[in-house]
Amino acid sequence: MNRLNRILVVLLVVQLAVAAVVLWPRPAATGEGESLFAGVEAGRIVRLTISSGDGHSVELAKRDGQWVLPAADDYPIAEDKVSPLLNKIAGLKTGRPVAQTSASQNRLKVADDTFERLVEFELDDGTQHRLYLGTSPSYQATHIRAAGQDEVYLITDLSAQDAGAEASAWVDRTYLELPSDQIVALTLENENGRLEFKKDGQAWTMVGLADGESLDEASVTTLANRAALVTLLEPLGKEEKAEYGLGKPSAVVTIETQGEDGTAKTYTLRVGAKDPVANSYVLISSESPYYVRVTQTAVEDFVSKNREAFLKLPLTPTPAPAVMPGATPTSP
Repeated sequence: MNRLNRILVVLLVVQLAVAAVVLWPRPAATGEGESLFAGVEAGRIVRLTISSGDGHSVELAKRDGQWVLPAADDYPIAEDKVSPLLNKIAGLKTGRPVAQTSASQNRLKVADDTFERLVEFELDDGTQHRLYLGTSPSYQATHIRAAGQDEVYLITDLSAQDAGAEASAWVDRTYLELPSDQIVALTLENENGRLEFKKDGQAWTMVGLADGESLDEASVTTLANRAALVTLLEPLGKEEKAEYGLGKPSAVVTIETQGEDGTAKTYTLRVGAKDPVANSYVLISSESPYYVRVTQTAVEDFVSKNREAFLKLPLTPTPAPAVMPGATPTSP
């Protein structure tokens, strides 16, 4: 090996050593270090805007002590979903930085324009902060950076999964829940007509059942169960919009219940037009002022079922074996 080659080898070894020092994963920050956001307490945060790197965004705001979705006419947020995030933000510590260059920020996805999550939050005095959540090099380890700082830290108590960028991550997905065993009558109206079902003791009956027809009670029970529990994809707000298609509903379901004390109550579900792109429908319950979006699966029985879908098919008689011409029929 000549002198030039030896020099090149030495330089290569030095470069590899430097790269190893810079890029080698370091322990995630624990409780040591200073607060990443001085003076921030969970109870002082009154607004959050969470954006994902793929363009989704959701705003959460605290009003009169309740967290809500402003974009959906203050639809209530589940407190047990937002409180953990607030506590984690307030508890962030600096620890030892793992990177400080703009190139590293892009690679670790904590740059101003490249990130897994951008969490913008406001305190009760109007102070605003921005937090970038980036890549996770290992389980329960996430790179973070505060806006205006070059230092990138590796932490263990907060990840992008804790900061959902869609409304569905923050609300109770149960939109309507009724005790199915208390449903005593159902009416279904859709483009196929109107069907009425009533409970007779523990058995379902259908109004207008003809002689020789038999009701498939399992299908009615399935319909009742779907009506008793409706889960949402996202809340839309209190205003009925033309594009919801509720001027001419795809289906209307009327549910009658009777409580153990004999109290009767009636509920109504109205299903709007189908969104063919998202395979979803808009729905509103008489129990809520909010319109919501639900999956196609949640309402397809309401929209598509016809009278025949609730009838038992007649038994098909077994055909007699064919007798060849000239053959003697076999005695049973």
